[in-house]
Formats: sequence, C-alpha cells, structure tokens
Amino acid sequence: MSAPRRWPRWLYSAALYLLAPLVWRRVWREHAFTNSRAERLGLRPPSPAGRPWLWLHCASVGEVQAARPLIEALLAHYPRHRLLVTTMTATGAERVHALIEAQRRAGEPERLAHRFVPLDYPGAARRFVARLRPELAIFFETELWPNLLAACRRCDVPTAVVNGRLSPRAFRGYRRLRPLMAAALAQLDWLAAKSRGDAERFRALGMPATRTDVVGSLKYDIAVDDAASEQSKRLCTRLGSRPVWVAGSTHPGEDERLLEAHARLRQSYPEALLILVPRHPQRFDTVAELCRERGMGLARRSHGEWPDARTAVYLGDTMGELLMLYGAADLAFVGGSLVPVGGHNLLEPAAMGVPVLTGPELANFADVAETLRQGGALVEVRDSAMLADTLVTLFLDEAERHRLAEAGLAVVAANRGALARTVAGLQHLLPGE
Repeated sequence: MSAPRRWPRWLYSAALYLLAPLVWRRVWREHAFTNSRAERLGLRPPSPAGRPWLWLHCASVGEVQAARPLIEALLAHYPRHRLLVTTMTATGAERVHALIEAQRRAGEPERLAHRFVPLDYPGAARRFVARLRPELAIFFETELWPNLLAACRRCDVPTAVVNGRLSPRAFRGYRRLRPLMAAALAQLDWLAAKSRGDAERFRALGMPATRTDVVGSLKYDIAVDDAASEQSKRLCTRLGSRPVWVAGSTHPGEDERLLEAHARLRQSYPEALLILVPRHPQRFDTVAELCRERGMGLARRSHGEWPDARTAVYLGDTMGELLMLYGAADLAFVGGSLVPVGGHNLLEPAAMGVPVLTGPELANFADVAETLRQGGALVEVRDSAMLADTLVTLFLDEAERHRLAEAGLAVVAANRGALARTVAGLQHLLPGE
C-alpha cells in the first residue's frame, strides 16, 4: 500500500483546531452521565482486562441498532477478545449501554464496552489508538475520520469500513474534499460496500477497487429478538381493536404534518391512535407540547401513562423501543422522509411484519427503498394530505395490509446474508478463533 499524501490531512487538522470552540460547544452538549468528557480527547480508553480488543465505531443510535447483528457476530467469532463500541452521540451511547445491560442480565461474560469516540485531532486520535491497541478497527457506514485512520496505520492496526454507504448527496459534498478523502481511504485495508452504487462512489473518491467488495446491506440482517416480539404482542393486545399507526424517527417540521394527517384520519376513524416516536430525545418535551397545542389527547410512555379512549397520540419518548412499537401497530410511517433529511431505516417495520409507509425524501435509503418498491412492499406519499387519504384507504382494506406485511417480510428474508459476507471479509484481516 503506497503512502498517502499528508498535506490534505495537515490542512484538515489545522481547520479542526481553528474550529475548536464550535466543536467543543457541540460536544459539551452531547454528553451522557455514564461517560467522561475526557474520552473526547482519547484520555480514557478501557482499562486492560487480560483480553485483546476489537474496536467498532458507530455514529449514533441508528447505526448502533443496525450494527447489533454484527456486534453479536463479532462476540461469537472472537471469544478471546473484548469489543469496544464507540459512538459520537449520547443517544448512541445509551443504546450501547442497553446492550451491555442486556448481556449482564443474561449472565454473559462482560466483553462489551462503550466509550465516546475521540475528536479527530491528531493527538487525541494517536492517544486513543496507542492506549487501546485494538487488533482490528471497524468503522460503520460513512465514518471516515482521517486522523483516526492514520493513527491506526501508525500502530499497524488493520482497518475496515463495513456497510459502507455514500449517498449521492454525501458524495457531492465529499468530492469537494477529494484529496483529503483519497488520503483517508488509502489507509483502509477493506471496504465492504452495501451496494454497487456506493462502491462506485467510494472508488470515485479514491478507494482502490482491489480492496473493495459489494456485500449487501447489514440492515437486512436486522435482529428481531423474542423479547421485542412478545412486548409488541402484549402492547397490541392491550391497545385493542382501535386503528393504530406509528410514525417513527420523526424530525422538526415533520411532526406537524403527521399530526395534520392524524387529525384528518380521525374524521373517518375517531378512535384512531398515533404512536409518535421523535428521532432525538431532546425533542420529546417539544413534541409533547405540540400535541397539546393541537388539542390531541396525549399519553407519554416515559411517564407510565396509558392511552385510553380519549387519547389521540401515544408519545414513544423512550430509548431503544422503536422496533417493539413498530410491531404493535397496524401501519408504520418511517420519518425523516417528509422533510429533507433523507429517510431512516425502512426495514425495521418490514422485519416486524408491518406495512411500510414513507414520504418522498429517501436519499439515505434509496437502494433499500427501490428493493422494497420492486417487492411491492412500500407505500409512498407526497405530503400529509396524501398520507391521511392513504391511511384511511389501508385501514379499510385488511387484505391489502396483509399483502404489504407479507411482501415486506419476504424482501427482508430474500436479502439477508450481508452479515455472513462481512464477517468472512473481516476474517481475512483477523482470523477467527
């Protein structure tokens, strides 16, 4: 592997130092009580425990959820190792700590740990990698941090990007920084792209084709455990026969449109219930107030409140329960798609056997949307009015709801396998045990 040019990374690092006040302002707010802010400077890697480390980095809660099957596979394939999962956000940290707690309750050995990823300053990156000394570093989706990748190479740590994703919009942004991205990608030992289009865009930024494979999306290998299924069934039974739809991972400007659609739905189905799940926990109170302003009876899951006949909206203001809430509904709308966010994971409700509805903004999941579309498993709407009309139509047509649910399950089942291909590729970098 030829040595990459260093000047793009030097300029990038200089820009980071100039932007340090803004970076730290953001980091100071993005905090979890379980972690020290010193981790952002690479000062607190996990303490040695007699086992070598694997390191997996995921940006936030969505990536941690998508990476869960990989986390479980890594722990199974490398029983001699511990696995450190780093995140950038506090919500991601909470999701990893929930996985750690689940392992603890199951009586499994404590081999999973969490830290915040260090900020990508040269010194912080070097300290983190030198102190952790992982035997393999794995970056999930588009987490390309030039100084962390350079620090791994300096310490002879093999590196991989898995579930590699680069949307056309993200590609246009990265293309302006092509010298920096080419230098970063030159550090990688392996890129496991989720689609041919993603692989081509990575190669256009400088990723060598000889170190790139198309393995499919890990999101199709979504883990639906028995506990989540049982919780969904209990919740569904308790909600009774009233029409229930869920809107998951919603964003500002989108909640208003969803509440408009729900108000129109209730003109035809006065007993209809919306389970509303905002994407970010810092918005829970804001969305609750928005529901009250619209005159909709509200119950908040985090407060232990239960929706009665007068309740129009059940606010899913808890962490780690979206999959379960999807499974308790008759229909599921996936947020981030009525506003220009790019959409969220369409496969979560599909894997729970629930018909999938989405808005038009799907840049981040264009390939998944097309696969669901081809399988007849995706309902697309332009706006809140069309969403309301579609909800009314589908609540009237039980046979179509059943067909959409079965089609979604079939698409998920037919496209599984990326996990096995990913693990096989990683074993070329670090043989299993």
